[in-house]
Amino acid sequence: MELNRLLEREVGLSLHRILISGQRSAEAPAKVRIRPVQLRGELYFQCQETRGTKEFHRNLSKEELIGQVQAWMEKDFRQLQLESANGLGTVLVSKKGKMTVKWKARMNGTGQTLESLSHNRKKRYLLEEGTPVAFLCDLGVMTQEGRIVHAKYDKFRQINRFLEFIDDILPRLPEGREITILDFGCGKSYLTFAMYYYFRELKQRDVRIIGLDLKEDVIAHCNDLAVKYGFDKLKFYQGDIASYTGETKVDMVVTLHACDTATDFALAKAVAWNARVILSVPCCQHELNRQIRCETMAPVMDYGILKERMAALLTDGLRAKLLENAGYETQILEFIDMEHTPKNLLIRAVKRQEASDGVPAELKQCMEFFHVKPTLAALLETKEGEGC
Repeated sequence: MELNRLLEREVGLSLHRILISGQRSAEAPAKVRIRPVQLRGELYFQCQETRGTKEFHRNLSKEELIGQVQAWMEKDFRQLQLESANGLGTVLVSKKGKMTVKWKARMNGTGQTLESLSHNRKKRYLLEEGTPVAFLCDLGVMTQEGRIVHAKYDKFRQINRFLEFIDDILPRLPEGREITILDFGCGKSYLTFAMYYYFRELKQRDVRIIGLDLKEDVIAHCNDLAVKYGFDKLKFYQGDIASYTGETKVDMVVTLHACDTATDFALAKAVAWNARVILSVPCCQHELNRQIRCETMAPVMDYGILKERMAALLTDGLRAKLLENAGYETQILEFIDMEHTPKNLLIRAVKRQEASDGVPAELKQCMEFFHVKPTLAALLETKEGEGC
């Protein structure tokens, strides 16, 4: 069996990661990530299984892992991506159960050592410390020698954390053609430049990225930097998210700290474009704070700070469920540590299926219970988001 040969050959120190997705069975995890680890001086493989909003971990030997992966692919999943020092493998399972295994060899592959897999090892970032990156130097995150500026280390971690979220969903983006990404509310564009560098320099993918923001001086500066670095497919424009009409087809939409309902307009446009991936870090969820009303919880919501936090969580929970109803597999993930900012949640949505008809009854009941009507619900309901 081709899958067995692939696993027998690549599951070892040369393995970087395996991502298993495309759930076929309700009993199976939504997704599985696998990586090699060292435990008590021995090589194991850590399986991170996503079930709902929770993550479960277990460590398997090579033989146990191969048996488990084969069982998963035979009945529970449609897709597997394997990356090792030797190359990239893809396994696809058709609706009729036919399995196709593809392999693309990597030149000059290098393996790992047990020491490099230790849980106590220094964390490896996609953008590594010690390797100067021009835009990070100009943005003040890195010195010309590649050292991270101490005051900017949190920003460096944030950039890498964001790229890790993208790295996870890379297999969901198209190959063999240009990828179009729109970054709503890009601001100073730390992450926009990082995205472009990741796709073009690290992954050798054809990408076109558009940054949109209201501040004219910021846009002009970002365009100057893009020209300086030779990032010819990275463009910045001044504009408002709600009224933006510059594109008709977008593969990935990013919205980072777009204030209040600006996030809703960005999400609605992403849905209208049928974008394959949405990454959103919401901010300043004021709308539902003004609307929320619940007699049962009134004693708790007498405290302003609790009402504000409750409204923020309700806002993002409803956004995630509305995206699920629009055909997306949606997760709410921790973006950076809570100690650095309370605005630390990221909504990641990946297109999986066609949108459902109407809003589910339980979602309507939730909104009625709190007496709220989010902008995103209204936009998706009236198709206003399709004005892009």
